[in-house]
Amino acid sequence: MLGSGFVAEFYMQGLDDVNGQEVAVNFSRDAKRGRSFAKKWSIPESTTNLADVIERKDIDLYVIALPNESHMPVSVLLSQMRRNQVCTKPLARNRDEAKVMFKAAKKSGRMHGYAETEVFAPCVVKARQIIEAGGIGKVLWVRSRESHSGPHSAHFWDIEKTGGGAMNDLACHCIEAARYFHGKENRVVEVMAWGATLVHHDRTKGEDNALLVLKFGSGAIAHCELSWTTKGGLDLRNEIHGSEGSIFTDVTRGTPIVSFVPKPSGYVVEKADIDFGWTRPLPEEAFAYGYQAEMKHFVECARDGQTPRETYEDGYAVNCILDAGYQSVKTKKWVRVKY
Repeated sequence: MLGSGFVAEFYMQGLDDVNGQEVAVNFSRDAKRGRSFAKKWSIPESTTNLADVIERKDIDLYVIALPNESHMPVSVLLSQMRRNQVCTKPLARNRDEAKVMFKAAKKSGRMHGYAETEVFAPCVVKARQIIEAGGIGKVLWVRSRESHSGPHSAHFWDIEKTGGGAMNDLACHCIEAARYFHGKENRVVEVMAWGATLVHHDRTKGEDNALLVLKFGSGAIAHCELSWTTKGGLDLRNEIHGSEGSIFTDVTRGTPIVSFVPKPSGYVVEKADIDFGWTRPLPEEAFAYGYQAEMKHFVECARDGQTPRETYEDGYAVNCILDAGYQSVKTKKWVRVKY
């Protein structure tokens, strides 16, 4: 596990329920945090020496759970050493970095997996199964929303380190969901986007709210809503409208439990702003969001020598679409996606 922060915690939650794997070592850029992370998850070793970890002969799979600016250099090192690797979203800060990662990983001949949780979430997978069975006819329009009150870590607010604001952080989920629902063979060909800083003027130079419209080769549409200013915890919804029916998913607002508590009583849900009053706790977040399913999938692919259903090619496509989105924000016009 390369990283010991927020997403690494979720990956460990997912891996905790995957049979036949052991996390042998944790790399962390901060020795103290790395030791704490390793102790919490019973990882036998923690280190700040990345080279030593990559050179080990007993590791079958490396999971990149590091900040965006580290994805490309770490991934290229792994590719040069011909290591199986998985990288968190977004694959890179921009199309050019993602292309370098994809080409290097492909050249290595080893497994590369794009850890986009949205398309591994049980409700999203079930929606795709209904689509494949012809349940709603031809998919015409997808609407996705990913929003919360803002990132948990300081580096997310620095667009030089991340590549962008709320659209870069959140639209990668919505884009891949749209590609999954519409079918990846039906390419996104053109985008229109709006983005602005409406609240967090003193924290970031990036947008804290954005809208992104994707036009597919078939003429179908996807509409993505992104926000870093929404209160009440993570809001994660999808609507899929077809020629003969519709599907709706709502992981965080449609939970199977609702509570009213007059005082704080423990963790509620990711990005929750308060933990008392009326709350909607989300049981088994790692399962609901797709972390367990994706980690199981990547572990099995590494073990069996199989190609994952989400690879760096998918991550590269998402970065291409995001780059076109940022160009549209500047030009206020529809922009063709360059792959």
